Amino acid sequence: MEVIKDNAALLSNIEVLTLLENLKSDLKRPKYSVQINEMKGQLSEKEKSLQRLNTIVYETVKYLEEMPSATQTPESVKNFLTAIAPYSLTKAEKLQLLNMRPTSLVEIQLLIEESEERFNEDQMNEILGVVAETLPPGPETDSKPPSEVDYEENG
Repeated sequence: MEVIKDNAALLSNIEVLTLLENLKSDLKRPKYSVQINEMKGQLSEKEKSLQRLNTIVYETVKYLEEMPSATQTPESVKNFLTAIAPYSLTKAEKLQLLNMRPTSLVEIQLLIEESEERFNEDQMNEILGVVAETLPPGPETDSKPPSEVDYEENG
């Protein structure tokens, strides 16, 4: 998977993660490194901008590494798009499914516009099946979401 024009279309989280990883490695090269202006003891405006860019790249990569896209591969994305094609979803809906990797009917209803009118329950379950079969699960987290913890504690 290669991005030809990075500002020409919607990008999936895996594409953004790949672009930022490449940018992060470019920012580490000497020509982009931030150096203290020894004469004034202050950072130039360009150096401050590069520091802010490094922070944004770092925080965004950190966030995306916790999302389902962190475990996706170009092959899994291609397989997903092929398998989901018969459902006549919009590009934005496919992108949402790819980025969010829903696991319940409620999530499907939130991601697909007018899903109740467009699909019956069996079709929505089939879409969930396509997502589960073609996209790898997201990274494992050590803790449960707060709603699950609260529910188990309250009985």
